[in-house]
Amino acid sequence: MTYRVITPKRLIKWLDELPDRDFERLDEKVKALAENPRPHGAKKLSDRDSYRVRVGDYRIIYDIDDDAKLVTLRDISHRKDAYR
Repeated sequence: MTYRVITPKRLIKWLDELPDRDFERLDEKVKALAENPRPHGAKKLSDRDSYRVRVGDYRIIYDIDDDAKLVTLRDISHRKDAYR
């Protein structure tokens, strides 16, 4: 059961500016969301209909549409800025 991951252009641009090591870790986790959108450690956010997964000091916030098999990335940011 593979999901399609939708990444907005602003996130792609932001990811391109990251150091290679951070980019590779985040890219690997985003690709893994296509296979399992609710991996171990993912948490449902209480203030909205989104999930978050931790990758080191970064947080990936995303929505899941099970009917359409879509994972839509909402934000990827450093943990100090993730929930503002």
